[in-house]
Amino acid sequence: MERRSFLLRTSVIGAAAFSGSLWQGAAVAAPAQNAPGPYGALQAPNADGIRLPAGFTSRVVARSGQIVPGTSYRWHNAPDGGACFADGTGWIYVSNSETSSSSGGGASMLRFDASGVVTAASRILSGTNNNCAGGKTPWNTWLSCEEVDNGRVWETYPFGGTAVARPAMGRFNHEAAAADPIRRVVYLTEDKSDGRFYRFVPTTWGDLSAGTLQVLKAGTATSGAFTWATVPDPDGSPTPTRSQVSGSKAFNGGEGCHYANDTVWFTTKGDNRVWQLDLVANTYELAYDDNLVNPGPAPLTGVDNVTGSTFGDLYVAEDGGNLEICMITPDDKVSVFLRVDNQGSSEITGPAFTPAGNRLYFSSQRGTSGSSSGGITYCVTGPFRT
Repeated sequence: MERRSFLLRTSVIGAAAFSGSLWQGAAVAAPAQNAPGPYGALQAPNADGIRLPAGFTSRVVARSGQIVPGTSYRWHNAPDGGACFADGTGWIYVSNSETSSSSGGGASMLRFDASGVVTAASRILSGTNNNCAGGKTPWNTWLSCEEVDNGRVWETYPFGGTAVARPAMGRFNHEAAAADPIRRVVYLTEDKSDGRFYRFVPTTWGDLSAGTLQVLKAGTATSGAFTWATVPDPDGSPTPTRSQVSGSKAFNGGEGCHYANDTVWFTTKGDNRVWQLDLVANTYELAYDDNLVNPGPAPLTGVDNVTGSTFGDLYVAEDGGNLEICMITPDDKVSVFLRVDNQGSSEITGPAFTPAGNRLYFSSQRGTSGSSSGGITYCVTGPFRT
């Protein structure tokens, strides 16, 4: 199903949506197919070793183990999932640290002024383990997720405040989170080969201290209808949450998660797929599958973190592959947006747009060294579609 057509249908029933082509009925199109990108071919690598389309530029904003320029703060190791928050005339970029508690696991933030210059940097979460991805909330907190068995979701405060664990959101191998302000829930992925897809329904929207954890139930096919069922014991001990509900659907290595306009997308690294849930019709389908790209080769492999632009394009970062960020456009076309050269022992993490949609932040988790202490965080600026 074309995402832009799907979103138009949701607007007809009263939800905000992107404009686009007319709804074409109930037919489901094939997953996204290989096509030239909307920005044209990649150019030669720039001084940062990044291949970008013409008109785009990049710069390094932070390096692991080094003082962030303009501040006294030393940037964390292994930068991972991230998000941007509006901050007056500027913005904040938050980044997780996917390391153990003894090696500085947690999350940090960078504050930028209106021209994109760093004005402050600080730690917002410490002493946690393998904080991989997470998600932004509508009330401007960052949910930092621990990718370990019985891992927790930590609610952190980029604008100031003490981070708090949210055990009601479940104890499992957390990866990413995406808030849905319409249904007032938070979607959660699980990074296991037989992981599940969850949603947390807070007792009070805006307060994650209490609520109900639910898991998606569906058949074994790659498309169909789904329902939600309550997880009896969110603590996950002694029975893991993914094993508590009969008929819950297994997903092979849940990774990034993104919500927009009555749709939630999430990636599964074990089978290189991007899944799409229609939250109005309660149906699911594939938005991308690297085995179904024809003609090949598939441009996107090693699917991981995902974000969306104000235009409606999805940007999917690779863990491995050619170390690229690829685009899936609203008309179901997939292409390469950027490629990082000579960092083959790293992965791309934390893609996030500024509120204006004209800058994209991301990290190379292990940089040129291949070590967690070699992480590099970048900013790309250019004529993004908005």
